[in-house]
Amino acid sequence: MPTPTPPTGHVITVCFTPGVNADWFAASEKVHDLLHINGTPIRRYRVRHRPLIGWLTRFFGYWLLDAARRCGAVTLAAGGRKSRLDLTGTAARAAHDAALRWRAWNTHIGATTKPARPFEDFLAQHHIAPSTVTLYEARRRFELQPRVLAMLAHTFDPYELSLYQAGEATYAGLHWRIALIGDALITTDGRLLTPATDSVADRFRFLNEACAYLRALRPDARLCAIATA
Repeated sequence: MPTPTPPTGHVITVCFTPGVNADWFAASEKVHDLLHINGTPIRRYRVRHRPLIGWLTRFFGYWLLDAARRCGAVTLAAGGRKSRLDLTGTAARAAHDAALRWRAWNTHIGATTKPARPFEDFLAQHHIAPSTVTLYEARRRFELQPRVLAMLAHTFDPYELSLYQAGEATYAGLHWRIALIGDALITTDGRLLTPATDSVADRFRFLNEACAYLRALRPDARLCAIATA
């Protein structure tokens, strides 16, 4: 079965072995060679500052790619040497923000509406009988549910319904992994890792594998986050 290709508008993490040319142009070339799409760096990672010399290193962008500054201090980067990226802080911030979103959802939606069927259920009906249940009809049936309508009214993504209904820990758990990996990962040896399908379960399997790979990389390995155009 062919590996699915991430569509445009997604984020791909590109990994490089220590000592190789690892600027954002090289990362974009890897993405283009594998997926035949173009991309540019996106600042996703918080920058790590060592406790004893952090007051000095926070003003220098060495070993970082496309660094952003605030009041002169480096705060975010599109990538760089793994040891200079605050991966723990990046994940923690994403988990915190996701937990706040879930609690708002639970207050306005979860506590006031009945559970609803996720879009995947209606999409399965379309795949079984596409002439009877068109894609438009599957979407219409999904969005007619009171909980989904409430999510649309409060600007929550209704296509994350199954994730919201799985609970705060699951919702935050997916989003902190996404903050580290994005939607696909290219390994140092040029392999492309993506979810097998769009299901939440397959996304978790992919993200768990990609996070384990990231954790095993040497501190002097390089990373770069690329947003596809």
